[in-house]
Amino acid sequence: MKQIRPILLLIACALTSSCELKKEMSSVNPTNWDKRAADISRLNNLESGKTYLSVYSQIYSRNEHRTHDLTVIISMRNLNPADTIYIKKAEYFDSQGASIRSYFDKPIYLAPMETAEIIIDESDKTGGPGANFLFDWGVKSTSNSPLFEAIMISTSGQQGLSFTTQGVELH
Repeated sequence: MKQIRPILLLIACALTSSCELKKEMSSVNPTNWDKRAADISRLNNLESGKTYLSVYSQIYSRNEHRTHDLTVIISMRNLNPADTIYIKKAEYFDSQGASIRSYFDKPIYLAPMETAEIIIDESDKTGGPGANFLFDWGVKSTSNSPLFEAIMISTSGQQGLSFTTQGVELH
């Protein structure tokens, strides 16, 4: 009987501690961007640009005091069939304009016609209803600018909600 108690205590501790583990959010632990890292220091023929993208991690429902949480899918697209493009920075801001996080520390590449995504989980409410991204990028002078889009989606029961936004190139 004395040997069973320690085993039961060990099982109870394991069950309790596993319930306390926090679920990783894809917005905080994104794809391993290091695999896409690119050294662009020797690429002196790149034209730089910036793109603003509005996203909505929450929207208002019925009144200003009730919000509905959304999953946000940010799509970074290379529109060039033959040229690689480079995304130097992807910075996420909240409704008040405060920086929440940057998604990679080094420039990343997108191969011709490739798309990469950033996912903000429905449970990540840090952006709020006025969240946005600012992207810094580089392309050859003969290449098309990248396309940045966002899809916001939520499903609950038999109800579904989705809409999109497109980035605006800044000058």
